[in-house]
Amino acid sequence: MRRTKATLIYRKTKILRAVQLLLGHTKLESTVRYVGIEVEDALDIAEQIEI
Repeated sequence: MRRTKATLIYRKTKILRAVQLLLGHTKLESTVRYVGIEVEDALDIAEQIEI
């Protein structure tokens, strides 16, 4: 259930950092593997966010 909820949160929000915090992961790579997305996809999402 934990993985399913994390994956659904990610798919709805596309906020990988939020999922990372919810899961208590220290490394973003762990979260990426956990929710089943590719690192390249995560980087693409990160680049789309303007600060």
